[in-house]
Amino acid sequence: DPQQLELATSGKRKLRRFIVIDKVVDELYGSNVRGYFEENNVQHKILALPTTEETKSMDLVLNILQEVQNFSIDRRTEPIIAIGGGVCLDIVGLAASLYRRRTPYIRVPTTLLSYVDASVGAKNGVNFLQCKNKLGGYTPPVASFLDRSFIQSIPRRHISNGLGEILKMALMKHKGLFDLLKRHGKYLLDTKFQSYSGSADHGDAALQTTRIAIETMLEELAPNLWEDDLDRLVDFGHLISPELEMRVLPSLMHGEAVNIDMAFMTYVAYTRGLITAEEKEQIIQCMRGLELPVWHGGCSWPLIKKALMERLKHSAGQPRMPLPTGLGMAEIFNDTSEETLERAYKLWVRD
Repeated sequence: DPQQLELATSGKRKLRRFIVIDKVVDELYGSNVRGYFEENNVQHKILALPTTEETKSMDLVLNILQEVQNFSIDRRTEPIIAIGGGVCLDIVGLAASLYRRRTPYIRVPTTLLSYVDASVGAKNGVNFLQCKNKLGGYTPPVASFLDRSFIQSIPRRHISNGLGEILKMALMKHKGLFDLLKRHGKYLLDTKFQSYSGSADHGDAALQTTRIAIETMLEELAPNLWEDDLDRLVDFGHLISPELEMRVLPSLMHGEAVNIDMAFMTYVAYTRGLITAEEKEQIIQCMRGLELPVWHGGCSWPLIKKALMERLKHSAGQPRMPLPTGLGMAEIFNDTSEETLERAYKLWVRD
C-alpha cells in the first residue's frame, strides 16, 4: 500500500504489527521472524502459544485479545498476523473477528494441511463442549501468504496428514490430481513438498499438487463462502471425522480422521454401485501409498450412527452425503439407507 509505505518511510508513523505464532514454529523460525521485523523497522509484539486441538478454546482466544488490547493496535491499518498450522489460523481468525467487531488478519500457514485447507476460505473457530469448531464465524483474512519452505521442517506424519485433504479434492473434483498423487505420493513425502531442479521424473509435483488442490478448493468455496448452500463436495470426509477426531484425541490428526471417514465412504459408494471394485481398490491403495490410515478401531458402528445423526441436525434434516461416482467425480446423496451403510461398514471392517 503506497500510503502505508509513505507513512513508514517518512518517519511520521512507525509501522506496528501484532503476531501470534505457534510455539513449535517459534522455536524453529522465531528468530527469522523477529529479524524480519527488526530489519524493516517495524515495532512488533510476538505472542508464542501452544496451538493444538486440546488448547483450541475460547480461553486461548481471550488470552490473545488481552495481549492485543495491551499492544493497542489500530484495527484499520495494523492487521494481526497468524503464523502456524490450522489450529493457530482458526484461533487467531476468531480473535481478530471479535476484536472491535472485525480486525483484519493475515494467515501464514506452516503445515501442509493448513497450506491447502485452513489458508483458503473464510471459516474460523474453536472447540466447545467437546465438539469440534462449535464456536466460530466467517471472517476471511485480508491475505494468505503461502510459503512451502515452512513444510520442510514438519514430521513425515504431518505431510501425510495434509495429503488427506489434497486427496479429498482429488476424489471429489480432479482425476488429474488423483493421478499425480498415485504417481508421486512417495516422492512428495520423501521431499516434504520442496521443489528441486533436476527431478525430471517428477516435474514440479509439489507445485502442481498444491496449486490444483487450492484451485479446486477455491472453485468450491468462492461461490458459497458463507455456506448458504449446504450441499458441499468439500464436506467429503467430514461427516464422521469430527466425532471420531474429538473422541480419540490426540491419537488421530485431522487429515488422518478425514481419511478414515473417506475410506468408509468409499465403501459406501461401492456398496451403492457408484464405483467399481477396481476403483475402490485404487482409492484405498492410493491412501496407503500416502501413508494414511484407512481404518480405526474407534470408528465403531454406534459412533458412525451418532455422527450421522449430528449431521442431520446441522444440515437442515438431510445427510447431504458427498460420495465418489468415479475417480475425480462426485455427487451429493440424501437417500443412502441404514442397511446400505451397515453393509458397507461390515465390508470395510472385514477388509
